[in-house]
Amino acid sequence: MNGIPLVDLKAAHAEVAAEVRVGFDRVLATTAFVGGTEVREFEEEYAAFAGVAHCVGVANGTDALELALRAAGVGAGAEVVLPANTFIATAGAVARTGARPVLVDCEPGTYLMDEQAALSAVGPATRAVVPVHLYGQCTDVPKLAAALPARVPVVEDAAQCQGATRDGRSPGSGGIAATSFYPGKNLGAYGDAGAVLTDDPQRAQLVRAIANHGGTVKYRHDVAGFNSRLDGLQAVVLRAKLARLADGNRARRLAAARYEELLAPLAGAGRVLRPVTVPGNAHVWHLYVVEVFGADRDEVVGTLNAAGIGAGVHYPQPVHLTPAFSHLGYRQGDFPHAEEAAGRILSLPLYPQITAEQQQRVVDVLTAALG
Repeated sequence: MNGIPLVDLKAAHAEVAAEVRVGFDRVLATTAFVGGTEVREFEEEYAAFAGVAHCVGVANGTDALELALRAAGVGAGAEVVLPANTFIATAGAVARTGARPVLVDCEPGTYLMDEQAALSAVGPATRAVVPVHLYGQCTDVPKLAAALPARVPVVEDAAQCQGATRDGRSPGSGGIAATSFYPGKNLGAYGDAGAVLTDDPQRAQLVRAIANHGGTVKYRHDVAGFNSRLDGLQAVVLRAKLARLADGNRARRLAAARYEELLAPLAGAGRVLRPVTVPGNAHVWHLYVVEVFGADRDEVVGTLNAAGIGAGVHYPQPVHLTPAFSHLGYRQGDFPHAEEAAGRILSLPLYPQITAEQQQRVVDVLTAALG
């Protein structure tokens, strides 16, 4: 059997190749390489899909989060509360604003930010709380926002949840969120790209200005900004894939349900902990992450990889244990749930085109690896 990738970008491209080629020809003919019609139309289409009033396309997901934080009033000297178990970019975006990341633990099983811990971490210098909608499901943002002081907004890291909702609410609705269109995302570009989502026209305008050297009129610079703009070629790709995203997310849900069934014997034997979906979440399964017990996780991943199965680890090291953020002063043991998960989690292949036969093969090899 051919190898089974963690994410099948070739299959995803095959579905849109002809449409993308035509779209690229449009951009090349008009030379609308930065901004232009394709970008404007994608922003409108994605805002409608996400259920928000405004979508501002930018160069990548990390920029999107930094821009959302800046638009929410975060700057030098501030503190921002975020989970320890996230991709390093979440903390990196906070640091780029000049603010200090304040880390908290996650909930076991869901790996979402411990909301009570986040509330307890809020202090006089806190200027935002950043829940990470990890692996494709959302934190309860309205509940969190209602419990926070009015001066502390929620800025959502929605890089992994295109199409996800919590109790019918989409990220950015009523607030502000950042997302990433990195190629491996549910909605992936052919390079880096991202967006800020909000219902607030003033925040959207500020994001657009900061991302365009501080202004929206040529050679007029109202605020200090930098360059982070979505290009027309990436917008072509995103528009083509957006038209298929709802179907792709449905296919992911079916594949996740199939794994749930196939992994039941291992779960019953205490060898695997399957993902936990919080009630009210419409999960989009950006990643299918399990915990393994009774075997060395890295050896299990190695066995899967040697068999041609693209298993991975998201993420092997919580933020507080990375050298980049050692200056924050946290130590091993400070966030036990995040640390325990980091030693046991692995991500199994999951993408819209995965077949039942492929999933059976994944589980067979995983079962053998666990002994």
